[in-house]
Amino acid sequence: MFSLKKFSAVMCAGALAIGLGACSSTESGGQAKKEENTGYPKKAITVVAPSGAGGGWDLTARSFTKVLGETKLVSQPLTVENKPGGGGAVFMAEYATQQAANNEMLFVNSPPIIINNLKKEGNSPYGYKNTTPLAQLTKDFGAIVVKADSKYKDLKSVLEDVKKDPSKLTFAGGSAPGSMDHLISILPAYKYGVDPTKIKYVSYDGGGEAITALLGGNADVIGTDASSVKEFLKAGKIRVLAVTSTERLAGEFKDVPTAKEQGIDAEFTIWRGVFGPEKMSEEARVYWEKTIDKLVKTDEWKKEVETQGWELEYKNSADFKTFLEEQNQQVRQLLEALGMQK
Repeated sequence: MFSLKKFSAVMCAGALAIGLGACSSTESGGQAKKEENTGYPKKAITVVAPSGAGGGWDLTARSFTKVLGETKLVSQPLTVENKPGGGGAVFMAEYATQQAANNEMLFVNSPPIIINNLKKEGNSPYGYKNTTPLAQLTKDFGAIVVKADSKYKDLKSVLEDVKKDPSKLTFAGGSAPGSMDHLISILPAYKYGVDPTKIKYVSYDGGGEAITALLGGNADVIGTDASSVKEFLKAGKIRVLAVTSTERLAGEFKDVPTAKEQGIDAEFTIWRGVFGPEKMSEEARVYWEKTIDKLVKTDEWKKEVETQGWELEYKNSADFKTFLEEQNQQVRQLLEALGMQK
C-alpha cells in the first residue's frame, strides 16, 4: 500500500526541493529605457484566473496585476478575467488551441495544471507543456475547514466519523475529482486508514464556490488553500481544523494546528505561478521574465504576499520549467499509487 509518508514526500519535496530562483537585473538606466521601447506590450494585458472569484487563482491574479500597476512596472492596462470550468481544464483547452500565440493573455495556475493532465477521470489533454512557464510566485498550504458552528472541533473527530462511515460526510473543494482540493480533502483520511474512493467529494469551480457551499450547508468539510479562507476565519464564519504545512502558520492561522501536530502526517504544499502561451514570442517572454524578476523584489509585492497569507517562493522561467518537469514525474507516481492515473 502507498504510504502517506511517500504521499507527502512526493508532493512536498517537489514543491520545496528547488531553491529560490532569481534573475538578477543590473541594467543601467539607459538599458532599462531601451527595454521599455522594444514595442511590447502595445496592448492591454489580460491575466486569466481559470476559476470563479474568491479562490487562490483569482486572488493570485488580482494581486499580481494590482502590484504590477501600483509599481508602474507595466504601462499598459492590466485586467483579470475569470474563466471557470473543470478545475482549469476548460480554459486550458481554449488557451492551448485558440490563444497559443496571444502574447497579451497570461494566466495563473498551480499543481492542477499537472494533475489534470495526468489523472484518469476528467482528464485534460493539455498541460504545462502547452504553455510558456514564466515564473513561480508563491507557495501556500492546504486547509481542512468546517463552518464555525460545526460540531467538529478538531481533525481527528472528523476522521473518526469518516472511518466509521465514509459516506456520512460530504467533502467539497474548488477543483475536480482527482485534482488538488480533492487530494487535500482526502489526504488526512487516507492516512487515517480510510479508503479514499469511498469518501463523498463534490467539486465546485473555484474555492469561493466551495466556501459558499460550506456556509450554505451543502458541504460538511472543504479542503482548500489556506490563504483563500483567511478572511472567513477572521470574520468568525469558519473553523480551520488543520493546515498541511510542516509548521504552524503566522497571522490569522497562528492558533490553527498542523495535521502533523494532531498525529496525521499529511503535508501538502501548493505553489502558484504565471504562464504565457506556448508560442509566446521571445520578445514577450524576455519582457515578462525581467518584469516579474523586478516585481518580486519590490516592497509592494512582499507586503502583498504577507497580507494574503502566502509565502514568497520565486523561481524564474528556466528554473520553473525544470521544477515542473520534475514535479510532473512525481505527480505521475502519486496518481499511479492511488490508481487515478490515465
